[in-house]
Order: sequence, then structure tokens, then C-alpha cells
Amino acid sequence: MATTSHSIPPDRMAVLFAVMLVAAAGNTAMQSILPAIGAKLHIPDVWVSLAFSWSALLWVLTAPHWARQSDKRGRKALMALGVIGFLSSMALCGLVLWSGLQGWLAAGMTFILFALFRSLYGGLGSAAPPAVQAYVAARTDPDQRTQALSLVSSSFGLGTVIGPAIAPFFILPIVGLAGPLLVFAFIGLTVLVALRWRLPNDVPRFAARGSIMSYPTTGAASQTAADEEDDPAADRSAPTPKPLRWTDTRVRPWLFAGFLGGQAQAMMLGVIGFLILDRLDLRLHPDEGAAMTGIVLMAGAFATLLSQWGLIPLLKMSPRTAVIGGAALGGAGTLLTGLSYDFHGIIIGFALASLGFGLFRPGFTAGASLAVPRRDQGGVAGMTASINGSAYIVSPAIGVLVYNWHPIVAYALMAGFCGWLVLWGWSALRMDPPVT
Repeated sequence: MATTSHSIPPDRMAVLFAVMLVAAAGNTAMQSILPAIGAKLHIPDVWVSLAFSWSALLWVLTAPHWARQSDKRGRKALMALGVIGFLSSMALCGLVLWSGLQGWLAAGMTFILFALFRSLYGGLGSAAPPAVQAYVAARTDPDQRTQALSLVSSSFGLGTVIGPAIAPFFILPIVGLAGPLLVFAFIGLTVLVALRWRLPNDVPRFAARGSIMSYPTTGAASQTAADEEDDPAADRSAPTPKPLRWTDTRVRPWLFAGFLGGQAQAMMLGVIGFLILDRLDLRLHPDEGAAMTGIVLMAGAFATLLSQWGLIPLLKMSPRTAVIGGAALGGAGTLLTGLSYDFHGIIIGFALASLGFGLFRPGFTAGASLAVPRRDQGGVAGMTASINGSAYIVSPAIGVLVYNWHPIVAYALMAGFCGWLVLWGWSALRMDPPVT
């Protein structure tokens, strides 16, 4: 009997790509301008950082729930929910920040309302990525699925580059620094219209759950994990294996490596905007500071993509080599950034650190994945996503607190995490095949 080949039409794939792209780009665009907004409103740096921490916490807590709901309520419905959460959060946050910048709201009230509206992104925005991946997994043949999933997953990483790159161009005359948020809200609205118009309604016939994406930040690696639940041909009659535990000795060293490196990267990203304002003496010129921060973040994002799309495949790095080498480069770049007092030095240092973290993240994810058989891939994917996301809950705020006490101590702490990872990982992480 002839079988029918299943693939997603290009126009629908473009919509799915846009859903992932805009979710990441909008968040990193906000990262590039928020330190400048905080300086203009005279909000303490740590409160600016905590606004992102709150959103990251909600993302980590709600993403598993939305991943399960995509099998029950339909993938299109969950994608729409995520995009609605994104655009409403961007629009409301933009309006609140504009009101604060105009003096219509007190600075404290402005940031309270801002954090409240950020909840929409952290709590609802996390619904879209797993729904997109589940939609692709359910509508493509196995021989096309890996390529299709890699395409939509890469859009998440590409968004981290686009966000800070274009954010300075959206600092508009009337709305000022709130402009990028309002523009991305409008872009989100157009994506929602395209989603409603081009994608048909779907009633899930079998589980095809998408992997839980980490909270989108500049330099974060996208990942797509294999899971037997994603494969309708998987043997459902086989006995249910015991769930993978965090204490499992096969994955524990890789998860600890992810924890160490994740803390350093999250602190670096949390502090960089404030470092630029201080080292370039731009506290009184926040608009220029936002543009400079966008350039630095864009350089870091390009360096991350260079490592993940270029160096790892070219050099055929093993997970152990990627983790240890990436941590060494990350530590060196972090120190260079902390010791730089000019714009070019900060760019070079931040790009070098991002290059290292771009090697480290896929390395620890691949190492954990290769440590367990296929039946445990879903469990290990959830663990690595949790490690990646949890780093952005507390570490950025801690980094800002230490930075405000003494900048060199903050950057020494970040480099210390990297150095500890290199020394400990040399003996604790086992050799593995190359990352593929």
C-alpha cells in the first residue's frame, strides 16, 4: 500500500518560524534597553534585573504545563495564547514605561506595573515554543522531522541576534525608549493575524509534545530534544521505564556543569547593560547607552551563533571538549570585559565570553543526552531546559548586587565559576563521541 508523504507547506512553516522568532527577539530587545530606562527613571539597578528574574521564574514554572496542554487543547490554540501573552505584555509594558518617562507615573509605580505586565510574557509566552515544535512533529514524516524541527528551533536563536540589533532603530521621537516594546507588540499582532489566517485548526490525534524551550536571552542556545512521545511509531506496549532522576550518576556531572556555566553566563548578561552605562559614562545619556548596549549584545549573539553553527560542526567537538574549552573562553572573555574601560574592549571581551558560552551550552546539553538511552531523552531534555532557565531567576540579580558593591569582584565571581568548571570538569566529565 502506498503511503502519503506529510510535510508542512512553506507559507505555514514561515508562520511557525515567525512565532518563534518574535518571542525571542522581543525579549532580547527589551534586555538591551531596560538598563537605560532604569537609569532614566532613577530605579536601582537590582530592581531592573529582578523584573527579568520574575519573568524567567514564571517561564520555568509554566512551560511544562503548556507543553502538556498542547496535546489536549490543540497546537494552534496554544501558539495563539503564547503570541497573545507576548504582544499584550510588550504593549502594556511599553505604555507603562512611556508613562513613567513622561512623568505621568512615579518611578516606583512604573516598575511595579512593569513587573506585573511582564508576568504575561513569562506566564503565557512560554506556551508558544512547545506548541510550534509539537505541530511540526505531528505533521512531518520522520525523515523530514529533524530538519524541520531544527529550522523552527534555530529561529529562537536567531531572534536573540535580531532583537538587540534592531531595538535602537525603534527608539522613536514621541515614545522614546518605550518605542521598541510598542513596535514589537505590533509585530506580534501581525504574527497573530497570520497565525489565525494561515494555519488550520488542529485536533491532536496523538501526543507529539514539543520540548520545553529555555527562557530566551541573548546567547542562549536553542535545543530540540528527541522524545519517544514525539514518535507515533514508538512502541506503546513496552513497559513504562522508571523516570530519570536528578541524582542519576550518568547525567549528574553534566547537569552540575550546566549549573556552573549557567550562573556565570546569566550574571554576565544581567550586568553588561549597567557596565556599559558606567564605563562609558552614559548614565545621563540613556538613549545612547541603549544603542551601545544593543551593539554589544548583538556582537555577543553573533559570536554565540558562530560557535554553535560553525565551530562545533567544523571542529567536531566532543561534549567534554565543548564544555571545558567553552568555559575557559568564557572565563577569559568575562575577565577581559570586566577590565575594559572603552567600548571596543567591552565588545571584544563580551564577544569572546559569548563565543565560549556558545560552545559550553550545546556541549553540556549533548553530554547529558548522550549519557542516557533514547527512552530517557524526554526526561533529560526537561532537566537541561530547567537548568538553562533556572539560571536566569536569581543569578542576574545577584550579579547586579555584587557589581554595585564592586565591579571587579562581580566579574571575578563570574570567571571563578568558569575556572571551577574547567578544573572540576577535567576529571569529572567523561569522553564522548562528537556533538552532532
